[in-house]
Amino acid sequence: MKRWLYLIADFSYGEEKIETALDAGVEYIQLREKNISSAEYLLRAKKLRVLASHYHTKLIINDRADIAALSGADGVHLGQEDIPVKDARMLLGAGKLIGATAKTPEQAKKAAEAGADYLGSGAWFPTQTKADAIPISEGVYQKILSAAPIPNVAVGGLTGENCRKPLSLGAHGVAISAGILKVQDPAAEILKIRKILEQFHG
Repeated sequence: MKRWLYLIADFSYGEEKIETALDAGVEYIQLREKNISSAEYLLRAKKLRVLASHYHTKLIINDRADIAALSGADGVHLGQEDIPVKDARMLLGAGKLIGATAKTPEQAKKAAEAGADYLGSGAWFPTQTKADAIPISEGVYQKILSAAPIPNVAVGGLTGENCRKPLSLGAHGVAISAGILKVQDPAAEILKIRKILEQFHG
């Protein structure tokens, strides 16, 4: 089973950095924009839709099922405070991907039963993206994996230096943001992470 490299990006990193990462090869890119208007979010989503399509990367929109639908994205990732998975499925249809954040086994079970395609669980390490993120323990993560029989992507402060930990426990992939987009050479970093993912292939 091929492990996913899941890039979380916003346009503050710069389009050139994002395109460099896409060119180096990632399975998924999530557009996560905060504190901008809905109109601007949609504009950026449409722009990234074109870029992601060029590199055969699936585009996921963070939080906003409406933006995902209007931009032609491949899916949406929903947090605990966003619309329920079932409602997002009604809006987006059967062909789109729906991811859900799960920080407890109960949340994981509920999301899977509601029809989520994958889960995101963390935070694994301190992260600048979410200063208030609560660290996840290995024990809780293993319980989350057992509670939901769908792919789980580890998230939160992950880099090429520390991403082996969740993969060794059974993570289906790793979601990385600054660990790729803030380094000097994103393409080289992606290559390094890819080699790690290959060690957990199967």
